[in-house]
Amino acid sequence: MPAFIWEARTRAGEVKNGTMVADTIEAVQQRLRQQSLQPQSVKKQPLQIKLKLPQFGSGVSSKDLVLFTRQFSTMIDAGLPLVQCLDILGNQNDNPAFKKVLLDLKSTVETGTTFAEALKKHPKVFDTLFVNLVAAGETGGILDTIMNRLSAYIEKNIKLVKQIKGAMTYPLVVLSVSFAVVSVLLLFVIPTFEKMFKDMGGTLPGLTQGLIDISQWLQAWAIFIFPAIAAIVVAGIRFKQTKRGTEIFDKTILKAPVFGDIVRKVAVARFTSTMGTMLSSGVPILDSLDIVARSAGNTVVEQGILFVRAKISEGKTMAQPLADTKIFPPMVVQMIAVGESTGALDKMLTKIADFYEEEVDEAVAAMTSLIEPFMMVFLGGLLGTMMIAMYLPIFTMAGSLK
Repeated sequence: MPAFIWEARTRAGEVKNGTMVADTIEAVQQRLRQQSLQPQSVKKQPLQIKLKLPQFGSGVSSKDLVLFTRQFSTMIDAGLPLVQCLDILGNQNDNPAFKKVLLDLKSTVETGTTFAEALKKHPKVFDTLFVNLVAAGETGGILDTIMNRLSAYIEKNIKLVKQIKGAMTYPLVVLSVSFAVVSVLLLFVIPTFEKMFKDMGGTLPGLTQGLIDISQWLQAWAIFIFPAIAAIVVAGIRFKQTKRGTEIFDKTILKAPVFGDIVRKVAVARFTSTMGTMLSSGVPILDSLDIVARSAGNTVVEQGILFVRAKISEGKTMAQPLADTKIFPPMVVQMIAVGESTGALDKMLTKIADFYEEEVDEAVAAMTSLIEPFMMVFLGGLLGTMMIAMYLPIFTMAGSLK
């Protein structure tokens, strides 16, 4: 279907322009008049040939998505037409990738497609949760409210992801720096001391000799050791990307001391927040559980939620199957049971989500305060032992001279 470039005037005399996909020029003019616009010129868009470079991901960040949903909600609430909202937000967007997506949404909606169906064309930007909530908002006539809830949900999700990344980054950075520093000392610094000790003669202390032996071994096998470590890391990442590898990793991380508890709390916060948002937006509970399971981020949690969904489809309540999964804490199960019995499950889920988000904050802070001194002691003890081993023969020699 060809695209047309149009220019039109509003009733107030303001000039507007844009592009529209249609069969004929007459079809474009008719749609413009339906939007209370007086066509000035409509012409076929010339064929454009662009060289596209390969891209990774969608090019749209979570912050872009939050800003879009906030602005879109405000504009819809103010009574602006859907197409005009997308046109304004698309043309003023600074992100070229997101601008292209928004203008494509505008063109698709202009053809008579629903907003939710248009969003489905861009699964890398708008996930299943986003699309289903928008569909519920369109059906119920509360799209502005849904977009507000979506922006709040995405902001909470960003916060949870940042907390997990922050908790993992510090120890990984310290361990990487420790490995690099020790490798440099063993490969370049200690051989210099070794040559000096040989010139001095005499018997070296056991700690010093042991460190020199390790240095000699590393020098002899470094050409094989470092490529082997790199190959193991790459193989581990590749295995993690497989279905079996993901299952093993997710099970292991949930059982890990300290960190596993944080991951479990994040899973609970994400589950309750997403479910609360979907139920309060009018999405059926079975559909909500199906979507929540796919966005769980952990295969163990995903399987548990799908188990709950299967039991609910058989006529059972949510609380008992949740308890059977052994994933969700008893307090969460009891609060959900209360929410079901009082008919306020969505509100109860939102309260649980708020509580567990605070729990995640405290758990991450506690873990960070625990890891920092441990890492400092570990790194300081390792480097200190190496320094003592290197200077011990010098101190011994100085004592003999006295």
